[in-house]
This record gives sequence, C-alpha cells and structure tokens, in this order.
Amino acid sequence: MALRNILTKEEPLLYKKCRPVTAFNERLHQLLDDMADTLKQANGVGLAAPQVGVLRRVVLVIETNVPEGESEYIIELINPEIIESSGVQNGAEGCLSVPGEYGLVERPMYVKVRAQDRNGEWFEVEGTGLTARCFCHELDHLDGVVFTSRCERMLTEEELQSGKFNS
Repeated sequence: MALRNILTKEEPLLYKKCRPVTAFNERLHQLLDDMADTLKQANGVGLAAPQVGVLRRVVLVIETNVPEGESEYIIELINPEIIESSGVQNGAEGCLSVPGEYGLVERPMYVKVRAQDRNGEWFEVEGTGLTARCFCHELDHLDGVVFTSRCERMLTEEELQSGKFNS
C-alpha cells in the first residue's frame, strides 16, 4: 500500500470526466487500498480517483453516521450513480483538492447510491447528513465538477473561526 499525491484545483485533470471501471482486478484493488491510505493520512471523509490522478469512476467515502461505540468505516464505490435523493441541507463544504477553502453548498439530506464493489458485484447504499453530502461531492468529482463551482459563496476566515454563517 502506498500514499498517492492529491491533486489540487490548479490541475486540469480534476475537471475531466472519468471513464467506467471495466476490469475488477489486482490493479483496481491496489488503487482502492492506496486511496484508503491516502484518505486516512489526509484526515478527509471522501476521496475520488481523479483526485489522485486516475480518471476512473472510483470513490471512497467514510461512513461517519455510526452508533456510539462502533467504528467509522470506508465505503468503496465503483461506477456509482445516485438513484434516489431527498431533503435539503445547506452547509460548509471543503475538499482535499482545495485545501483551506470552504464554501456553502446545498446538497440532499438523503442519498441512495447504486455501485459496484471491488469484485464487480452491484449493491446499494444509503447515506444521510454528512455521508449524503460526501456521496454527492465525490460523485461530482467523477464528472469533473469541483465543489467551488456549486458554492452559493465561499466562507471567510472569520466565519470559519466562529462557526456562524448564513446562506
């Protein structure tokens, strides 16, 4: 396993549409493992393959909505698509590829995703709150969309420090 470099917003690769994964092999497994190590090292909650320079439809999201006493865990999504969403949340959002910058972004409160696992098996997973936000944010990366293009507005340092901001 290895850490991968996270591309920043100046990199043109971040704005390209990713291709579907067709080979569920050791190379894919290595990418997933490397992305997991990279995500943990960066203290993020989600990471998409284009952020580490790979134009494939691969995403990792950390499920943070776990019962007390249980550990958070990584959800691997290959060739994911949102098949259902509802509700609205508007809050601060950041990105490992846009370090130190945050903006107000409206996202669904609930999202259901259909994806394949590392062996090519299809499954569905649901997320609420932060997990739903992460699903949307990371799937946007697969289509070359960075959160800054979805922001109502960027937040100031003062707003971030105080934790008080209005849409």
